[in-house]
Amino acid sequence: MTSTDPQNSPAVYPESTSVLRELDELGVLLVSWNRPERNNGWCQEIEDAYFGTLIAAANDPNVKVIVVTGVGKSFCPGVDISTLESRAKGEPVGQYPRRWPMTLARLIPKPVIAAVNGACAGIGFVQLVSTDIRFASHAAKFTTAFSRRGLPAENGLSWILPRLIGSGHAADLLLSARVIDAAEALSIGLINRLVTPDELLSAALSYAREMAINCSPSAMADIKHQLLSDWDLTAEESRLRSLVLMSEAGTRPDFAEGVFSFIEKRAPVFTGLDAELRVNKAINR
Repeated sequence: MTSTDPQNSPAVYPESTSVLRELDELGVLLVSWNRPERNNGWCQEIEDAYFGTLIAAANDPNVKVIVVTGVGKSFCPGVDISTLESRAKGEPVGQYPRRWPMTLARLIPKPVIAAVNGACAGIGFVQLVSTDIRFASHAAKFTTAFSRRGLPAENGLSWILPRLIGSGHAADLLLSARVIDAAEALSIGLINRLVTPDELLSAALSYAREMAINCSPSAMADIKHQLLSDWDLTAEESRLRSLVLMSEAGTRPDFAEGVFSFIEKRAPVFTGLDAELRVNKAINR
């Protein structure tokens, strides 16, 4: 395994004012992109701090669920406009080697929930569809943007989006790059929940806290891995793999705790993730 594997990386969070973190007593980590003066335009500092935070959170036994949002009026409108302008002019913009795939949130063995508070476009759209569950406020707007900037579908969007919202809707959003509002995003399945702007963060955090209280971290890691990897399997292959996972899960303390907490009508006390959990090897590609 390389150093980009969460199992080999220590739970050390990067220091950056561009990404804020707040961990509550239930194990819900709120991660906020913090460049409101630039509408949270994507830059190297945000990328390094955000992905570094995801890696650290994957290794932090105190973190059970992650919620991602933007400070100010935007979620993330894509790459910072100054960087785009410089690139369009052919000016050097400090290319840097990427340590992790842009879809890293898909590979983290803990649920990642988006709380979209405003503009979501381009690389911000990629980050959105890389999360597991998506909340949005009525103020949110969405566009893939790429075809209107002379670019192809980036970072596997042509693979992810059809599986998320269907091939017809994916073709519509990718080819036209038109802007859609939150109500349409909900109707096509791009987001899971639509709430008022005042309720957005509280709704996403409440949902995350219920998961943190009631759901086994190891089971959620297994399920997230299944949702990702089983796309490439037949139905029968998926069924057979689930039997293996069920056998393994039955030997863990969380299984007994899940059963007895249900019988005893009390909240479960699950353990954190153990070193045996499978992390998708795509993270090392």
